Amino acid sequence: MIQIKVDYQKEKVREIKITGHAEYAKKGRDIVCAAISSIVITSVNGLLRLDEKAIDYYQEEDLMRIIVKKKDNVTNTLIVNLIELLFDLQDQYPKNIEIRRCYDD
Repeated sequence: MIQIKVDYQKEKVREIKITGHAEYAKKGRDIVCAAISSIVITSVNGLLRLDEKAIDYYQEEDLMRIIVKKKDNVTNTLIVNLIELLFDLQDQYPKNIEIRRCYDD
């Protein structure tokens, strides 16, 4: 199962961590993993094209991590859109994706 953790600070997204494998199909053929990667990479590329200092992005074998550095309206809108797309995917594949929101206020 893919685990997605969204950390908030003062009602704004601070960090998104994505770990694991969806186990919908074998690695390399898993449409759920491919969909998540596509959503994340497209969002990250858009954010970095608009402002390369808006986020930090790290990717390792089974970990994607986005750290939100800017709290402006454009960055927030694109991050919220990313999260909503992930929730839409979770609704379609609840056995393969779990999203948790953590508030640190």
